Amino acid sequence: MKCVLIIPDGCADLPIESIGGCTPMSYAKTPMLDMIASEGIVGKSLYVPKGMPAGSDVATLGLLGYNPKKYYTGRAPIEAVAQNIPLGDNDWAIRCNLVTIDNTKKVEPIMQSFSAGHIASEEAVLLIETLNNELAPLSPIPIKFYPSVSYRNLCIANGCRDSFSKSTLTYPPHDYADKPINSALPTGTGSDILLNLMNESKKIFANHPVNTKREKENKLPVTQIWLWGLGQKPQIPNFGKQFDQPKMKCAMITAVDLLRGIAVLIGWKNIIVPNITGYIDTDYAAKGRYAVEAIKEYDLVCVHIEATDEAGHEGSVEKKIYALEQIDENIVKPIYHALQSYGEEWRILVTPDHPTPVSLKTHTSDSVPWLLAGSNFIKSGIEDGYNEKSATQNAKFVFDKGWEMMNLLVR
Repeated sequence: MKCVLIIPDGCADLPIESIGGCTPMSYAKTPMLDMIASEGIVGKSLYVPKGMPAGSDVATLGLLGYNPKKYYTGRAPIEAVAQNIPLGDNDWAIRCNLVTIDNTKKVEPIMQSFSAGHIASEEAVLLIETLNNELAPLSPIPIKFYPSVSYRNLCIANGCRDSFSKSTLTYPPHDYADKPINSALPTGTGSDILLNLMNESKKIFANHPVNTKREKENKLPVTQIWLWGLGQKPQIPNFGKQFDQPKMKCAMITAVDLLRGIAVLIGWKNIIVPNITGYIDTDYAAKGRYAVEAIKEYDLVCVHIEATDEAGHEGSVEKKIYALEQIDENIVKPIYHALQSYGEEWRILVTPDHPTPVSLKTHTSDSVPWLLAGSNFIKSGIEDGYNEKSATQNAKFVFDKGWEMMNLLVR
């Protein structure tokens, strides 16, 4: 059987007054998704267990069939796996965002941009190089910085198991877009190390050539690093074995290291697609083309799209609607037609990992709508399309333990 999983990250939302009380999912023109919904079933799943952070790291594990409470150890170590950065038992991986903090406010600093205006990867590499040359030597523990995509980078602390612990609390900068940051600073074991590195980075970046150039181009400067999402090496079972199908061949298409890291950990192949960015300007059509080709070789192909989540963080209704329409036309449509023409049993599952409401500019841990269809499949007869409202029409397909939902796709 051929299976395809499409993850429009963070696309679920709340009703928005400016579009007549609709959500972006119900407002966007997505004829393929709506048609597939009418031919299959629509339901809801809660991928983030109560009490856990509503990030894509936790939610994606739940979406892929793993109880996050059992397997989650932190975001950064998953991204380290994606970059083939070795982690020993005494090492810690720490996410290192390049951010823009506005210090001109009278009360306290504001998170002006958790991505430093979506800084280009080429510029980020230069800043990370400077951190290794000037900031790493100041650290009381051995550290090294690693560049990745745009603002998303890593810091690895080697051989310092006791420097941090489960009591070390850090906070995602995207949860504080346009908000004061004092309450989001690290606390607990080792927080003094993290805070010192963050503060010292301000001095290093103050007159950096990258920032000088960006300011001349009327772009946001990188004012400092933001350290968060730390954790140690994860151990996650192979996906095929998890679902009693050890010979299942699976592949991931994504622009972000988080999903690539999860893919490596569960035994999936990462398919690299050129010109995908993890932002609204990504090449949707290329993702669709590569997915269609991958279906020929793999039993399960997953296509992850970050653009809808980024639009939510920016508070942009227009960008989220645009991304949804691009996904429908350039990813869902060619994949659906390819599956139909294959002459074998097939299934397609479309589901976000968590909501990222544009009104909140951050993730929530609420349930999300999914649709599932395929050959010889039950038809729900949904006429309201694929959206948050239609997903509540059948209590039979509501999963409070979201990691159990994957059984519908692969078993």
